Amino acid sequence: MDYLENLYGLLGKVAAVIGGGGVLAGAMAAGLAHAGADIAILDVNQRNADATAEAMKKIGVRAMAVAVNAAVKDDLRRASDTIKAELGTADILINAAGINSSTPYFEITEDEYDKIMAVNLKSMFFSCQVFGKQMIDEGKKGSIINISSASSGPPLSKVFTYSISKAGVNNLTQWLAREWATTGIRVNAIAPGFFPAEQNRQILTAERVADIMRHTPMARFGEAEELVGATIWLASESASSFVTGAIIRVDGGYTAMTI
Repeated sequence: MDYLENLYGLLGKVAAVIGGGGVLAGAMAAGLAHAGADIAILDVNQRNADATAEAMKKIGVRAMAVAVNAAVKDDLRRASDTIKAELGTADILINAAGINSSTPYFEITEDEYDKIMAVNLKSMFFSCQVFGKQMIDEGKKGSIINISSASSGPPLSKVFTYSISKAGVNNLTQWLAREWATTGIRVNAIAPGFFPAEQNRQILTAERVADIMRHTPMARFGEAEELVGATIWLASESASSFVTGAIIRVDGGYTAMTI
């Protein structure tokens, strides 16, 4: 047990989880908390952030909730300063804010396109800038984990703007991994397969579910807790010390299939 604790334990670390009020990011935050990290839950929905932070406290770690519009850089700056004052500078950053839409291509408006790109990609770009600079300025060995998608490439049908944004997530992840490789900051992404949540239930018709199951060797959806192992591994300075620029697929084999 001491060996595993030394390899995966996160005692003394601070994790900022953007989008942490959601089901998937909430499960990832809980995993980090069980590994010993103190947790800051950042979410546009204050009620969800508060509820998740309270759940983290019950695990036995320090936790706080911060209402933030992750697509606004000044909000991110304010949040990072608030976290630093209360918990300390973040060692771990999870970028999990995300929205989706199944609007047909010719009906996608500029407003819809801009909103999806802002939440899914712009927020990540600037959160890495804000939190990454804090880590580098303080000489931390930090871990940034971006949430990509099975739709990042090849893209899924019906979710045009979402797919574009997630392809950008992969590119940003690898770009920053290269840029910061000698600073001690590792940047990786987790690309989940199909984990039904509020943002994608609207497109999960019976026909689409059947298509997904035919394309997923494990023939089932993922459960939120199945993202925890990859999260703790990437967050751990010991377990994944030579891993950066990786896109870790947790998808039941979905991207291993063609026909």
